[in-house]
Amino acid sequence: MRGGVRLGIDVGKARIGVSRSDFHGMLAMPVETIVRKMSNDDAVSRIAEIASELEAFEIIVGHPLNMQGESTPSTDDAIACALAVAEALSLPVRLVDERLSTVSAQSALHRVGRTTKSSRSVIDQVAAVIILQQALDTERSSGNPPGTPVEQRGQAT
Repeated sequence: MRGGVRLGIDVGKARIGVSRSDFHGMLAMPVETIVRKMSNDDAVSRIAEIASELEAFEIIVGHPLNMQGESTPSTDDAIACALAVAEALSLPVRLVDERLSTVSAQSALHRVGRTTKSSRSVIDQVAAVIILQQALDTERSSGNPPGTPVEQRGQAT
């Protein structure tokens, strides 16, 4: 297992959830929710600030696919965000299948008594935690980095 902090990103229409791992890559935890009413540049700048503060070496972005593994309207947005983050940070960015991450996040919050309305501010962070934890578990079990690298200006990261 590679050592170092990773960020997990859940790109949503209204918000971007951000999570982080511990240095050893064992546990993902929530960081913050970035409101998407900011310009994409503002959102990417905030992600860059968080990555710098936490000395992250890699960014894991949720890749929204439908249950058949096909692209959805959200797929292009997530890929565009991943590309912008890769360009801004010059860090490796990887896309990881995030099917059912938001559903799992909603279910987890309901189990602890949170209503959908009261969960809006944290649902994206929880989804980002689920995405990152899945990536960490995959790397730990396979010995390989999870997901697919995002190409940066025509070159693989």
